[in-house]
Amino acid sequence: MPIGRRELLLATALAPLAAAAARAAAPLPRPLRAAPANVAAAGQPALPVWAYDGQVPGPVLRFRRGEVLDIELDNALPDPTTVHWHGIRLPNAMDGVPHLTQPPVAPGQRFRYRFALPDAGTYWYHPHLGTPEQVERGLAGALIVDDDAAPPVDEDQVWLLDDWRLDASGRIDDDFYGFMDVSHAGRIGQRLTVNGATDHVLDLQAGQRIRLRLINAANARIFALELRGLRGWMIARDGVPADHAVPWEGQLLLGPGMRADIVIDADATGRHVLVDSFGRGERLVGTVAVAGRDGQRTAARPAPRPAAAPPLPAPKLDAAAEHTLVFGGGMMGMGGWPDDPWTERVARRLRRLGGSREADPVWTVNGHAHMGRHDGHAPLFSVPAGRSVRLVLDNRTRWWHPIHLHGHHVQVLSRNGQPLADPPWRDTVLMAPRDQLELAFVADNPGRWLIHCHVLEHHAGGMGGVFTVE
Repeated sequence: MPIGRRELLLATALAPLAAAAARAAAPLPRPLRAAPANVAAAGQPALPVWAYDGQVPGPVLRFRRGEVLDIELDNALPDPTTVHWHGIRLPNAMDGVPHLTQPPVAPGQRFRYRFALPDAGTYWYHPHLGTPEQVERGLAGALIVDDDAAPPVDEDQVWLLDDWRLDASGRIDDDFYGFMDVSHAGRIGQRLTVNGATDHVLDLQAGQRIRLRLINAANARIFALELRGLRGWMIARDGVPADHAVPWEGQLLLGPGMRADIVIDADATGRHVLVDSFGRGERLVGTVAVAGRDGQRTAARPAPRPAAAPPLPAPKLDAAAEHTLVFGGGMMGMGGWPDDPWTERVARRLRRLGGSREADPVWTVNGHAHMGRHDGHAPLFSVPAGRSVRLVLDNRTRWWHPIHLHGHHVQVLSRNGQPLADPPWRDTVLMAPRDQLELAFVADNPGRWLIHCHVLEHHAGGMGGVFTVE
């Protein structure tokens, strides 16, 4: 039936109202504000930091698998920033790498991150612009995607581990790109914290069972963690459930960017310490205090059963593309250093004294220091979407490197030529000096993806690059 003039005028008049109603009905993104703040952290009552929503660490963002994360970053910092969602297999445009996947979010601007969460697990979020400075100033938080059917526990706790380097006045030391840090082990702080506190205590009752989600958000510190006096089992690493619960016996190595989910039984009363003994000496990280009658022990429970999860895409090794990444440079190694004239290095140091924020190029991947904007470098390798990849990481330096792969999980097939009987899944793999790792994954997530050392000063000094899934 033809539409009359009156109906047409009425429809035209109502169209803006209908559009406004549709906008009002659409769900609004959750705001996340990055701004300077003064908070109680690192043993200081009012430490000047940069914080998400005025707290350090940032708020724990919690979802269920399959839900849509919809968050709008509001940048109230004096510098541009982004948010990277560490460990999530997400669309490339949401990955938060400046210039490569999105424009930097300038001061006063906003950026909306919206994507579905395909995997349950423990993840975290942090900037990927000026990262050594912005993460050290406090910008980090946990992202938890709950299991479809989680192992039964009485409490589910997040411990975000960090270290802080403070100057003589008790403020964050502002030398973020010093040559010693960049060329050695990275920036190591003297204050260890759990969720921002130097004296963190978790209070439990005898007989409780808890899930403890450990996240290493430090710039460079590697933790070798041991919990004394209580039984524990590892049930997931880097967001991927273990096939079976692995007893926590001895040291648990956790490099920057890495996560571990532990189930702990509070089966003995008293104060039980979590200590770090990586490198020299021993340091208190946190305390688990179990209340009850003195000396009380509860009956031992059976080991927990990790959550079931949809399997990750299994790589086909017989048809895999093969690529090798050689990591070079760093002090006491010298092999693989970039060709960098001494005069330019001196000039950079003078610029840093004048307030510039740049690192010396002292690390290489396949002979090249990937400095500055990653979109200005040729890809380390390219692979068609859906193709399996066999990737060899060859660490020819004298330093440890946690290598993080964006947008994918990888299976660790072997270490130094020794095959692993049960190849684990990771998104961040820790390489010891002179280590060689063999990884495999299905390149099923199209885009330009970053692979880099998560010692943030090493990345700033050239240890990173891009691979392309076409």
